[in-house]
Amino acid sequence: MRRRQPEFPKAALVERRDITHDLMVMRFKTEEPLTFKPGQYCTLGLNGIERAYSIASAPHESEIEIFVELVPEPEGALTPLMWKMKLGDEMSIRPRCKGRFVLEEAYSFHLMVATVTGVAPFVSILRDYFHRGVHGHRFHVLEGASYYDEFVYDKELRGMQNQRPSVVSFLPTVSRPKDPKNKGWIGSVGRVNEIVEAYAEMVDLRPETTLVYACGHPGMIEDVKARMAPKGFKISEERFWKQ
Repeated sequence: MRRRQPEFPKAALVERRDITHDLMVMRFKTEEPLTFKPGQYCTLGLNGIERAYSIASAPHESEIEIFVELVPEPEGALTPLMWKMKLGDEMSIRPRCKGRFVLEEAYSFHLMVATVTGVAPFVSILRDYFHRGVHGHRFHVLEGASYYDEFVYDKELRGMQNQRPSVVSFLPTVSRPKDPKNKGWIGSVGRVNEIVEAYAEMVDLRPETTLVYACGHPGMIEDVKARMAPKGFKISEERFWKQ
């Protein structure tokens, strides 16, 4: 006998921002309050298909925000359905958020390395940090993408940097600087995992006081670990798989 899937609370789509043809920011209003720690993920479902998504919003916000990459069929199962959603449409959301990819305040310095949608948990952590008015920590956010239009939270992160330069540093880097789509880009170039060592040395980060967070593409995470772990840095990781 097939076990019946439990009924979970609903989350209504109240905002969607289509960034590129395959990147979108979605905001949901949940019918029941959702409790989570910044950096954790929620589980959303549609037509019986469920997947986990890191939360970009902070716990004090009234809506849940996620940053999604489209994975076309047949490889992708849920995101093609999400791309068809209209305002007011609902998804199921499991009432319990999970994940250990959270801020460890025992460390004074936090080196956060992301690829595209992998920046979402860092946005949540920083929004919450500023909201709570915490002090005594330094954040270095490195984000890599193929094209500069994939830096969806760059204005917000630069705003944090401008507001509190002694607390936040943000460095976006593109891996395909010669591509016509990156015409006019004057920022850092190279894969984010390939610049992390030099950056850590430049700002004098030490293993005993720094935690390295890596979120996004599994290949990026493995390379960051291979480069930084032998130097004595502890690595916290969150891998994003195609879905």
